[in-house]
Amino acid sequence: MAKTATTAFVCQSCGEVHSKWSGKCNGCGEWNTLVEEVTGGVPGGLAAPKTGSKRSGKVEFVALNDTAEAPARIVMGVDELDRVFGGGIVPSSATLIGGDPGIGKSTLLLQVAARLARNGLKTVYVSGEEAAPQIQDRAKRLKVAESPVQLATETDLRKIISALKAAEPDFVVIDSIQTLWSDSLEAAPGSVAQVRACAQELTRWAKKSGAALVLVGHVTKEGTIAGPRVVEHMVDAVFYFEGERGHQFRILRAVKNRFGPTDEIGIFEMHQYGLAPAKEPSALFLSADGESEGGAAVFAAMEGSRPVLAEVQALVAKSAYGTPRRSVVGWDSGRLAMLLAVLEARCGITMAGMDVYLSVAGGYKIMEPAGDLSAAAALLTSLSANPAPERSVFFGEVALSGAVRPVARMEQRLKEAERLGFERAFVPEGAPTAVDGLTVTPIKRLIDLVELLAPDALNA
Repeated sequence: MAKTATTAFVCQSCGEVHSKWSGKCNGCGEWNTLVEEVTGGVPGGLAAPKTGSKRSGKVEFVALNDTAEAPARIVMGVDELDRVFGGGIVPSSATLIGGDPGIGKSTLLLQVAARLARNGLKTVYVSGEEAAPQIQDRAKRLKVAESPVQLATETDLRKIISALKAAEPDFVVIDSIQTLWSDSLEAAPGSVAQVRACAQELTRWAKKSGAALVLVGHVTKEGTIAGPRVVEHMVDAVFYFEGERGHQFRILRAVKNRFGPTDEIGIFEMHQYGLAPAKEPSALFLSADGESEGGAAVFAAMEGSRPVLAEVQALVAKSAYGTPRRSVVGWDSGRLAMLLAVLEARCGITMAGMDVYLSVAGGYKIMEPAGDLSAAAALLTSLSANPAPERSVFFGEVALSGAVRPVARMEQRLKEAERLGFERAFVPEGAPTAVDGLTVTPIKRLIDLVELLAPDALNA
């Protein structure tokens, strides 16, 4: 007897299934995210197998030491994109790319699809959000309208799968996964059940067909892919597009990658004709002219195998209100609170009754604890109103004891600073000191940095 469909309450944030409605999800703790959906029907995104079929598929096992030639990666021809993917996209793989609306996901993927099509690969672009004339108009603006990309505008999963099987493409873009729907489910498009079923069916098709599949996903206000987290587990790679609309650059950051590194980033610049790889990434996050006043320090960061220099800006001012403000852009607010506590407890620098604003220039986000020392330098120079030494960089992790701990790849950070013309570096003990053209000053404890940059604050 066929399994009848029943209803259940599914969390739209994490996918947890509840037998009855409640205000709070027991799985993720979110409020008002339970939506009634039809469950218990046919699993997957397409129709059920034929009734009466007793034939079961045979599972084939292979030895662990069997050698099979891996398929050659598809080089997309965009240096920053190939870097993030680990040398190109792998055939029979499924990739999920998320980002805020208008960040440039569709623009970049249309450019990539056009480039691959010109190189002889059979490329398909399926959009569920825009009409064909809209995409064609964008292609004209991007100067890629003459590329032999097969374009389709469809949201029905069954029709899309049938069309893909007939076309037998090498590279497929689905924009976006939240717009697709399957007729085997009664849930609305974009719901947890629909997103999960559509992603599962498309991933299964990609594994069997040998095509490289790229799914575009919308993100929530918290910055995560909208829909169930199980989608991220299904696919082989997950990337996030980051950047501020007011800035011309975009960052593609790897979160998961079964075929490459997960700590690499790709940096792009937005131009009139689309997104282009950044020629000098560090220049995007540095001020054009030197700061004449305090409140700025340059941080030597590492993004995968690439060093990047970014400017950390701080402003410490007397609060006009009873409760001082703490505002952070591009850094963890929890680390700022920890750094302020260490400055007060270990160095005697109190900022009680002071508003503290900290921002990373260019919209760059510091993801590693090595940025502690540069943030401290920006705060101290703002407090003392004295600029940091000219052409200087900072990096190091600040411990709760006030000690400055070493970080990874210090030599690469110093070489990048020297290449860009910096003259001084304030680094943890143990860092290389013999770097041509660069004066390296070891910092053992945070109090040492205070004595160098804000000695007057110690006597205040």
